[in-house]
Amino acid sequence: MSINWQLFLDTYLLMLAPSLTQMLSEAQHQPGFCAFYDECGRNPSLGDTLIPPIVPCLNYSPARHLTGEHYKRFKEVCPMLDQGEENTYGCCSLGQLTSLERSLSLSKGVLNRCPSCAENFAHMHCMATCSPNQTVAVKVTKVMNVTYLGQPKDAVVAYSAYINNQFAETAFQSCKNVRLPATGGFAISTMCGRYGATLCTPQRWYDFQGDSSNGLAPLDIDFHLIKGHDTTGLPEGVIPYNGRALKCNEVTPSGSEPCSCQDCKDSCPSLPPPPPPPAPFRLAGMDGFLLISIILSCVLICAFLLYVFVSFRMSSKKKKDQGGGKRKDKTKDIFQRKIHPSEDTVFSFVNILSLLKVLLLSAVVVAVLSVGLKSIELTTDPVELWSAPNSQARQEKDFHDKHFGPFFRTNQLILTAPDKKGSIYDSLLFGKQNFSGIVSKDLIIQLLELQQKIQDLNRTASLKDVCYAPLNPSNPSLTDCAVNSLPQYFQNSLENINAKANMTELGVTKEVDWRDHLIYCLNSPLSFKDITALGMSCMADYGAPVFTFLAVGGYEDDDYTNAEALILTFSLNNFPREDPKFKVALQWEKEFLKIVQDYQKDPATNFTFAYMAERSLEDEINRTTAEDIPIFMISYLVIFVYIAVALGEYSSCKRLLVDSKFLVGLGGILVVGCSVLASMGFYSWIGIPSSLVILQVVPFLVLAVGADNIFIFVLEYQRDVRRAGETREQHIGRVLGHVAPSMLLCSLSESVCFFLGALSTMPAVRSFALYAALAVLMDFALQMTAFVALLSLDARRQDKNRCELFCCVSVSAKHSNKPNEGFLLPLMRKYYAPALLNRYTRIFVMVVFILMFCASIFLMLHVKVGLDQELAMPTDSYMLRYFSYLHKYFEVGVPVYFVTKRGYNFTSEEGMNAVCSSVGCDQFSLTQKIQYATNFPDLSHIAIPANSWVDDFIDWLNPGSRCCRLYTLGPNQGEFCPANISEDSGSLLCGRKCMNASATSAIRPSVELFNRFLPDFLGNRPDLQCSKGGLGAYDTSVVIDGRGEIIASRFMAYHTTLTNSQEYTAALQKGRELASSITEAMRKVPGTSPDFEVFTYTLTNVFYEQYLTIVPEGLFNISMCLLPTFVVCCLLLGLDLLSGLLNLITIIMIVVDTVGVMTLWSIDYNAVSLINLVTAVGISVEFVSHMTRSFALSTKPTRVERAAEATANMGSAVFAGVAMTNLPGILVLAFAKAQLIQIFFFRLNLVITLLGLAHGLIFLPVLLTYFGPGLNKAILLQAQRANQSQDTMRRVKEAYDNISYVDNDETNPGTSSNSTSSSGDDKKPPEAAERKLKIERL
Repeated sequence: MSINWQLFLDTYLLMLAPSLTQMLSEAQHQPGFCAFYDECGRNPSLGDTLIPPIVPCLNYSPARHLTGEHYKRFKEVCPMLDQGEENTYGCCSLGQLTSLERSLSLSKGVLNRCPSCAENFAHMHCMATCSPNQTVAVKVTKVMNVTYLGQPKDAVVAYSAYINNQFAETAFQSCKNVRLPATGGFAISTMCGRYGATLCTPQRWYDFQGDSSNGLAPLDIDFHLIKGHDTTGLPEGVIPYNGRALKCNEVTPSGSEPCSCQDCKDSCPSLPPPPPPPAPFRLAGMDGFLLISIILSCVLICAFLLYVFVSFRMSSKKKKDQGGGKRKDKTKDIFQRKIHPSEDTVFSFVNILSLLKVLLLSAVVVAVLSVGLKSIELTTDPVELWSAPNSQARQEKDFHDKHFGPFFRTNQLILTAPDKKGSIYDSLLFGKQNFSGIVSKDLIIQLLELQQKIQDLNRTASLKDVCYAPLNPSNPSLTDCAVNSLPQYFQNSLENINAKANMTELGVTKEVDWRDHLIYCLNSPLSFKDITALGMSCMADYGAPVFTFLAVGGYEDDDYTNAEALILTFSLNNFPREDPKFKVALQWEKEFLKIVQDYQKDPATNFTFAYMAERSLEDEINRTTAEDIPIFMISYLVIFVYIAVALGEYSSCKRLLVDSKFLVGLGGILVVGCSVLASMGFYSWIGIPSSLVILQVVPFLVLAVGADNIFIFVLEYQRDVRRAGETREQHIGRVLGHVAPSMLLCSLSESVCFFLGALSTMPAVRSFALYAALAVLMDFALQMTAFVALLSLDARRQDKNRCELFCCVSVSAKHSNKPNEGFLLPLMRKYYAPALLNRYTRIFVMVVFILMFCASIFLMLHVKVGLDQELAMPTDSYMLRYFSYLHKYFEVGVPVYFVTKRGYNFTSEEGMNAVCSSVGCDQFSLTQKIQYATNFPDLSHIAIPANSWVDDFIDWLNPGSRCCRLYTLGPNQGEFCPANISEDSGSLLCGRKCMNASATSAIRPSVELFNRFLPDFLGNRPDLQCSKGGLGAYDTSVVIDGRGEIIASRFMAYHTTLTNSQEYTAALQKGRELASSITEAMRKVPGTSPDFEVFTYTLTNVFYEQYLTIVPEGLFNISMCLLPTFVVCCLLLGLDLLSGLLNLITIIMIVVDTVGVMTLWSIDYNAVSLINLVTAVGISVEFVSHMTRSFALSTKPTRVERAAEATANMGSAVFAGVAMTNLPGILVLAFAKAQLIQIFFFRLNLVITLLGLAHGLIFLPVLLTYFGPGLNKAILLQAQRANQSQDTMRRVKEAYDNISYVDNDETNPGTSSNSTSSSGDDKKPPEAAERKLKIERL
């Protein structure tokens, strides 16, 4: 029966075809006639569509006169065709007007921002559907027989429309730049198919509108755009439609305002281009700073040479005037400075306290302080380390996180297939397209399998428990989780990827598959249905679009299918660290990393990829810290071995174990360790947290300071001979009296320096300075107590000739009473000092160091400021590849939010206009200023304009769209009715709009309507019927308090791709400048609080804000360190200003030269560098201050001789104690895995040590020979008195010896046989008794 019925239908259609063809061919193209009229039901040639495809009926007849309700409806839908009720004719029924309005409402939802564009769009379709002269511009090309309402009808399923090119071009230009606030993109990108906004043209735009395969057009319309009066190929009687299309900057006939600047470039005010970045400073055609450095070096060198010449002439003249006479003795001056070491105090201290009590008391103090370590708090959060709690970026972050929650956690893979060859695909719809190797079906399926494997993770943490689900945040399922990837264009369905269909286009039939769908979606990611026969959606399975830059990377000029990389991103909600869900997120990320790493190791993997989890940065930093701990331990061990070996005397092989200082060296290391532990324990007691930087740097610093003091003390003791009748303790006390002021000078300078460094606002620098200051003070105190006691015990052992490690074993070889000068002191005294202080060598040294200083000033001005996050990773970290891929393949930078605080009235018309960017908004509103910034991305670093909930809320309320309606029937009467209510019941249930149509297009809700419908907007899920819903895009971007006031909101834009810290810092600075300008303008809006503020927030701001102020802050910190070194040096040298000044100049030169070498060796200036530069000041004090004091206390007659003595005596101790202690440990750090340690601990500390050594042992002695202070007369007088005292003691000893000899002569029995043995003074000769009496009096 069914077969016969089908045969009947086929026969009927064959019989009907000639009559239909005849009817179409006989239709006349003349004014006043319709080609079709009324509705004939659904298009029988279309399957599933996004909206019902209602088509008109073929009806060649005169146009109808429209009156009454028909005319009123016509005027609402197509006002541009209205001629007044008496003269208005049309070719559309009421049903057609309803369908047309429903179809136009979809486009008006995105085009109403620009009234002239919306009117032009409606104009075209009103002309084709309702024009009274329809047949003049329209030719029906295809009809089909249908049965509608029980009657057979001829349905029009295709027609051609002929339009003048000028009308089409003007209409296209009016719509070309209309924005989608939610995405920052262009509305036309959703209305031009695969071409997107970039390649869209008027013809392509109209072609998409007339393509029924897009799911929106109810029938096929072939638009012919005719240029000028060209009639070639036109059917007889056809006149291309050439109505008046409005320009985007024109007022519409209904009185609507021109489009805004954001949607229409012709509406933009004339703005001067932003000032270019300042040009490089140049003088005389060359780098200005270089020229100034050259001039400065020439001036300094000439001034020095002039000084040398004048000094030489004056010296020659003085010698000539003196005529070779003896030097005048100036020691008789009365008014003298008195600088002398106090020995009595040390003597008393050592004699009063027993050695063991001193050691025990020191141990108790250290133990008490170290107990605080039980409550130590180790800061690992980079935000807490480098961003001060009261800093602007930190306060902005806290405000953002408090109101909007922390920025979501990103877990990402970037996959490539470099070895896989690409292909060329000849598409039926899109022509020949290049497909790279990575964009292949097998790899897409493999990516989908990997994605599903990760999504199905459910061991200890499920993705749906922590995922970011923008469209269902309250109770998400796995398909609600925001996972962005290329398979999402196929809704993560293998069936969709494998789908195929035959399609006919222009008479050619070919198969379409996943490639056609992908080409379309990559160019039009907001589409709900592609234009292929597959008819699949481009939206992700969680309901949102997947923007192209989140799916593929490494493409050029929108050639997406030729991309070099695929991107897979899992977004998780972020939680405060104290929230239990934070640990759940960490656990999921841990499992994510394990799966990815296992997948990477799988030999069957065809991808080369990079990956990261949100926790990766902190994990890798902690890993490398743990792995590099052995390197630091080896470094300290090397230093310990050197100290233990170098302190020994080694006078003979037999006494090797007796004269070694292994235990003394160990004691010195323990003193350093105890001082660090005591410092850390004390600050833990009072609640100041520590950090890994402190654990790595402070022991190194204190070891450098402590080892120097140990060497100076021990070497001075070894070089000094115990005097006759002097006890061991007295000998040690006297030596300590000589060197303690020098040790105090350095330790006090460094400690005060670090305490002042604690004024820094950076938490890491501040805590480091506090810990270092106390550790240096504790080290000095323990050296003056525990180490002195330890050395005294060791000296007792050595005096008894007992072996060091085997105290019960003694050797027979006696200790020599001669001073032990070691190897270094004679070498420096005999060879180094004379060679260095030669007349010509000194001039050469001064010239070289002046040149080096001036060159470093120039280099210092070009040092790079910043710290790239790659440097925080170890050299074998997987994150390094990720950063490389990120910079290479990503096309857009990080999001940037413009955040508003409390105090702004969004509900007023003025308030909305000062924020929005659509029609009627201020030309310099918040969003419009951001739009202006995107015109200069190289300067502003903003690539995509901000989304705007205010704009979309206004569009959502617009009665021209279907978004905001109210229930008119049922229990919900008067309440909000979503746009997705079915059409069949919607017209009855939801027949009322939220707002009435306005005479102008500048729709603005009243305060009451604003507050009433804003929550509905924020909770409305966007869909095809209403793409302006705020759920997902804005529901977390507006914060309303209990009184209905908006206390915080945000507008999201995107930065350009930022690749290094300099670009991140520049983006932060420009963002703040823009936010400040916006704040100033919005405060002028009536009702705005004077403390209202707009600020920019980016996740990275807290890390890069420091680089905006780190240069002045570094200068301040280093200045605060230099000041105490000058003051303490002057005070401890008896107000010797010149010595303090020379000390200061040398340290400044070391710091400047260090920064200069940083530029040459690619060491960036940042907070870690600043900590090391502060440390450099402390270490420089060790290199410089000992030498300066030794020179000031020398009694040699000339500066050259005093410099030679200081270089030999103190220089050898400094070289052995500071340079040779630091260098071995520093060199070991070169083997660390962490780049941070290699660069900022190995390289920078090596530079600091070598430059300190060069300035302390080469430049400073030469500088002192020219500009050093004169002979200290008090010290000279003291030395002369000491010599006189020694001469007197020598004479007393000789006298006693003589008396002994006389007494023996006179009492010797052999001298006279008659003498009797007797004793007593009365028996001595009178002259002998008198001589003895004089000696005793003396």
